[in-house]
Amino acid sequence: VAVWIFLPMSVQVVAAKMAEVELKDVPTGKELSAESPVTPTSEGKNIPRNDPHEAGSSAATSPAAEPSAKAGEGLLTPIPAKMPQASAMKRTDPQQNGGEAFVNRDGTVAEAPRMKKIQFADQKQEFNKRPSKIGRRSLSRSISQSSTDSYSSAASYTDSSDDETSPRDKQQKNSKGNGDFCIKNIKQADFGRREIEIAEQEMPALMALRKRAQGEKPLAGAKVVGCTHITAQTAVLMETLSALGAQCRWAACNIYSTQNEVAAALAEGGFSVFAWKGESEDDFWWCIDRCVNVEGWQPNMILDDGGDLTHWIYKKYPNMFKKIKGIVEESVTGVHRLYQLSKAGKLCVPAMNVNDSVTKQKFDNLYCCRESILDGLKRTTDVMFGGKQVVVCGYGEVGKGCCAALKAMGSIVYVTEIDPICALQACMDGFRLVKLNEVIRQVDIVITCTGNKNVVVRENLDRMKNGCIVCNMGHSNTEIDVASLRTPELTWERVRSQVDHVIWPDGKRIVLLAEGRLLNLSCSTVPTFVLSITATTQALALIELYNAPEGRYKQDVYLLPKKMDEYVASLHLPTFDAHLTELTDEQAKYLGLNKNGPFKPNYYR
Repeated sequence: VAVWIFLPMSVQVVAAKMAEVELKDVPTGKELSAESPVTPTSEGKNIPRNDPHEAGSSAATSPAAEPSAKAGEGLLTPIPAKMPQASAMKRTDPQQNGGEAFVNRDGTVAEAPRMKKIQFADQKQEFNKRPSKIGRRSLSRSISQSSTDSYSSAASYTDSSDDETSPRDKQQKNSKGNGDFCIKNIKQADFGRREIEIAEQEMPALMALRKRAQGEKPLAGAKVVGCTHITAQTAVLMETLSALGAQCRWAACNIYSTQNEVAAALAEGGFSVFAWKGESEDDFWWCIDRCVNVEGWQPNMILDDGGDLTHWIYKKYPNMFKKIKGIVEESVTGVHRLYQLSKAGKLCVPAMNVNDSVTKQKFDNLYCCRESILDGLKRTTDVMFGGKQVVVCGYGEVGKGCCAALKAMGSIVYVTEIDPICALQACMDGFRLVKLNEVIRQVDIVITCTGNKNVVVRENLDRMKNGCIVCNMGHSNTEIDVASLRTPELTWERVRSQVDHVIWPDGKRIVLLAEGRLLNLSCSTVPTFVLSITATTQALALIELYNAPEGRYKQDVYLLPKKMDEYVASLHLPTFDAHLTELTDEQAKYLGLNKNGPFKPNYYR
């Protein structure tokens, strides 16, 4: 295809003169006046001829140039330009890798100026080829192929190394010679440190807690073993606990949510961290065991997310509970497990239910999910929400956040619910309450937010429309029956990191995100500020259980005292330049409250 340049006549003359001036510097033989505005390359592409460095003289004698020269009359006047010529005789020199050369009249061989080839995505030039080690980090954010190699849920500065050796088989030491950790790559520590510093800016309550309680060291002597998402926000919590006097050992509660560079920064800082993104199930339990089973170190506090750590200690090391003062649990699944143990009379230490604290339930579950659901779906699928039909299973705080975000983006949202109170809330918020099988054939996105098991089963998956996106925002990875999809007749196709196409024999496919695990922490990031509220609540729960006098807490599950909930909230108000109103003595007496709180009873939800 010839490329024509539309220019007024006066501009053409100037352009022609400029081309002549530029070509005077080209050290070649005789010059040939060419009429074609473009020079076809050997690959059939056209390059403007007013730059001698871009167009090779080999094309000047090409017969393909002649027809295009005569086609441009009237408005399509070609730009005249002079191009270098060696001879009409052309040859290809195999020693020059196919480069073209000319035989001059005196018998000497002159190589044509090399053309710069423009690369297009459809050329087989391995556009997505792994970059060199120097340039790897910058690409993990931009190229989808690289994202399959990115080991961080935050799509962060993760070195997509060719080394596929399991971290369990590596001998790693930090700069101080300490090797009591197991992570992906200790060299990423500097990047992780910067991520932690960014998170600190958005976690004012934890930073305030460090300043206020550092002198007292309320956790001096505490040996905390933790199993949570290892992210920059968790790192700020761990370093706060350390500043308050605690020793910490940590594993990940999710095989996909670990930010490798943050784990590296913690290991470099002296923390015993056992986690990396993309662990196998065996790796997951091995990491937890390495945290707990260490010679000369006995945990006396547990900070858990999901109950896996607590379950492992009960299963493998039940004698440890003789020295453990308490458990702090922050998830629906973990709290459910604790209540089961308590009901069966097997809970042998006090436990703090952080999940149902107002500062966790009303903030982390609601506001965090309201923002991160859109982030996770956009990063993985680039889906447009306007007009899409979405069914959200569960209308608790997580479901409320997801529905609010999707409705605001113009989606048509359905809700499934078992609780008539939550169901009534959904109806009054403008959502249609349905059973899943009533809408499963027509919806574009299915989101589970229940914490239950088998919410979406194989029968539902079989009936979904082609291209339906299926994901989970609840903590448990049992909400979507992923195991039922691992059968011979279905084909799994990895599209990008945490995105699988599951293809049926008739060609229908669904888009499964994070293999049914937690979407936002597996596929994107979560708002740091709202996690500051949860992390501060966790820190205060640890302080409360660790310092409680004998007998205050029995072997049962407790909510954090309301006074502490209010204290956590008050630590975050200065960020908004918010000013609380104070009760007068008369008002406090009328309400029967202390002027300084608590302002709500313990049963307030």
